[in-house]
Amino acid sequence: MAESKELRVKDKQEVSTPAEQTRPGLVFTPDVDIFETDTQIVLMADMPGVEAKDLVIDLRDDVLTISGDIAPVEGPEEEDILIEYETGRFSRQFTLADVIDQDKIEATLNQGVLQLTLPKVGKAAPRKISVSAG
Repeated sequence: MAESKELRVKDKQEVSTPAEQTRPGLVFTPDVDIFETDTQIVLMADMPGVEAKDLVIDLRDDVLTISGDIAPVEGPEEEDILIEYETGRFSRQFTLADVIDQDKIEATLNQGVLQLTLPKVGKAAPRKISVSAG
C-alpha cells in the first residue's frame, strides 16, 4: 500500500535503554488503517483496553502523537492465575503535511477503536472550476 503524501508514518524506533521511557512497562504500537477522500483523511487505530480518560492526542510541530494507557483488569484483592492480556501503553506518531487543517481535527473512541478525522484545507481539496462562455 502506498503511503499518502498528506500523512506519513514515522519510523518505529527501538528503545535502547529503559531509562528513555518515563514510565515502566510495555509499549505497544497500535495497528492503524488510513482512508483518504477528496476532503479528509480518516485514521483508525486499534487500542483495545484504552478508555477515553487514558487517551492523549498531542499535536506539536506537525507531529501527531497518539498514546493511551491500558489499566490492569484484575482488582487488588484478586490473585493472578493466568495473564495473557498484557497491559502497558499504546503509542504511535505521524507527521502531518501542510494540506491538513490542524485546527479541525476530530477524535472519537468507540470500543477500543480510535477514529481521527483529519480534514484537508480548502485549497488542497480537488474541485471543478466552471467555465462561462464570454
